[in-house]
Amino acid sequence: MNNNSIKLADPKQAVIGVLIFLFPFLSLITPFGIGLASFTFLIAALFFLKPGFGALRRHWREIRWVVIFFAFNFLYTVACFVLRDQPLGDVEKPARMLFAVSAMMLVMAVKPERKSLWWGVIGGAFAAMLLVGYQRVVLGEERPGGLLNAITFGDIALSLGLIALAAMIDVRSVRKVFWPAIGALAGLAASTLTGTRGGWLGLVLCGLLFIQYSHVLNNRRVRAVVAFTFAFMAATYFVPETGVRERVRQGILDITTYFSGGSAFTNVGVRLELWKAAGILIEDAAVLGRGEEGYRKVLEPLVREGELDPVVLEMPHFHNEALQAMVTGGVVGFAAWFGMILAPFAFFTRAMRVKNASKQEFATALAGILLVTSYFGYGLTEVIFWSVKGAMFYALMVFLLMGFYLNAKEANEKPAPV
Repeated sequence: MNNNSIKLADPKQAVIGVLIFLFPFLSLITPFGIGLASFTFLIAALFFLKPGFGALRRHWREIRWVVIFFAFNFLYTVACFVLRDQPLGDVEKPARMLFAVSAMMLVMAVKPERKSLWWGVIGGAFAAMLLVGYQRVVLGEERPGGLLNAITFGDIALSLGLIALAAMIDVRSVRKVFWPAIGALAGLAASTLTGTRGGWLGLVLCGLLFIQYSHVLNNRRVRAVVAFTFAFMAATYFVPETGVRERVRQGILDITTYFSGGSAFTNVGVRLELWKAAGILIEDAAVLGRGEEGYRKVLEPLVREGELDPVVLEMPHFHNEALQAMVTGGVVGFAAWFGMILAPFAFFTRAMRVKNASKQEFATALAGILLVTSYFGYGLTEVIFWSVKGAMFYALMVFLLMGFYLNAKEANEKPAPV
């Protein structure tokens, strides 16, 4: 992977490059990888505060809405903590997501090589595939998830695979396309092995984006790898051992059973009942919501009266990111969540439209779009931000990709040496 503007001999870049590599590489194969990365980025950024804040000021116009919405999410949670007497622990996740901006500051201040991130993504996807493959094949687990919940593991693994696809653009030699292609296939395979169905929605949305931005994939071999990767995912439906066909069949059966008046205690039926409950709750507290604990007090009498199935009281969340935000935070909470999706998407979309942009800019911008789009897709049937690891992976990766994009843009805009 190419980054001509970087001086390889700089020890600061080497150290920060190692930290960046370890973040995606350790995210799924250790219980501490994502948490460790968030703290090391923050601590490391303290040693580069002056150039880091200088970079923020220099690019504030471009990055301001992303930072503002992450800050808004944090401040609204603090306000809910004060006004509703919510647990102090509720503030931790939004605070850490906001502090993830330190990763962007670090990248812009030190300017490490992009390949540290690309190789970390590729290695992390491959290691994740080996881990869940071992659990599925050797241990016989039906829904392996490494050290995480199977859904969270599968979603993050799929995101790693999609980012690896974008990394193919940022290669100097066609032969080197092989490695990010392996990473992409490994991430998709790891997600498939977990049996996670929600990730397929994110994959479909990302497939549409690849069609829209196909002009960026200006190499026929790169296009062939992208096409093969999505074909591979589709082919898993026809291989009984993957369990994909059975999961689809079971999902259709769950829907039919629910709407025919049968049990709601199925994977899909539970979601449908939760979404029904969320619709009832939103009507009563549409502006500010009810908080993470408050809505349960309203659910209990509805269950006693037979309006809702008791299964809704057993679930920790509503299995839909938008509904979760609306129930707990109202319109304001929804705006905070949606802003953290929309603002990065707008940033990376604008980056893709820049004329005369380098392939390095395209690679980081496309990776960012795929990350945000996949997370939006996951949120249709899951609350991926409910998990601290899921939320922190998103925040750290968004800010890292923004930082690498801005570095590539600055390098491309510099006048060529005479």
